[in-house]
Amino acid sequence: MSKERIEPFSKFYPYYLTEHEDRTNKVMHFIGTTLVIFVFAAGILSGNYHWLWFCPLLGYGFAWPGHMIFEKNKPATFRQPIYSLMSDFVMWWDIIRGRVKL
Repeated sequence: MSKERIEPFSKFYPYYLTEHEDRTNKVMHFIGTTLVIFVFAAGILSGNYHWLWFCPLLGYGFAWPGHMIFEKNKPATFRQPIYSLMSDFVMWWDIIRGRVKL
């Protein structure tokens, strides 16, 4: 990725997908995002808000090794953290709907 920011999000997401072509990396992202969703929901619904601290650890704990070990690239989080986080959830939903293949 160049040092320029990619704007708007509708242009960033297609770029994001090109940085997630390795199947194992996508699976790791999917697992991490799924865990984040469940831990976030459990923390909110149970009133155990301290569980929310685990969300970044779970999400990035799966995503970053996927990039370093399998995809062999630098996560987009380092350049565009908000769009990257948004893209994690969009890709997760696209995987559920079959729009992005694992």
